[in-house]
Amino acid sequence: MKIVKQPATAEDIIKKSRFIGVISPCQSEQEIHALLQQLHEQHPNANHIVFAYRMTTDKGLICRFYDAGEPSGTAGKPIFQHLEGKDLMNAIIVVVRYFGGIKLGAGGLTRAYGNCAKKVIEAADIADYVAMAELDLTLEYNQMQILEYQLKKLDGHVLAQDFGEKIRIRIRLPEANVPALKDSLH
Repeated sequence: MKIVKQPATAEDIIKKSRFIGVISPCQSEQEIHALLQQLHEQHPNANHIVFAYRMTTDKGLICRFYDAGEPSGTAGKPIFQHLEGKDLMNAIIVVVRYFGGIKLGAGGLTRAYGNCAKKVIEAADIADYVAMAELDLTLEYNQMQILEYQLKKLDGHVLAQDFGEKIRIRIRLPEANVPALKDSLH
């Protein structure tokens, strides 16, 4: 699986219609709704704002696509197929279309949206997907230095910490490195 490291855009003009592709990482449906809202505000005169996304959640994989008024299956699905084909996770692709006055037909629309998705994926910074784990730990003060050393070594970082009688700490690190961290703290 792969992820998108940061947002990217690509543009295409096909028979006077302008297609603006946007790819962005996403961790929640709230982030997706915020991005779509932002794009609707940035492009109030766009004829169609089509999207597709794939995202992992606690409940499993969520996959959605939306044709935004284009003929069924000609817009969102070809975008989704590129996301799926590149095995991209936690990513959304949005294609904003300004109609240029010339109808493209179902095949033309499918190619236009698919090609725009392909272009924006090629423009994006893609990396391997690494499943992350968050842990809540309670440590003695003399364990803190060991933890900090292990986190550096295991690509982890501290999300929150509370110093009291003992240290309560929330950390995030790749799931595969959790056993090594636990072994080092015993």
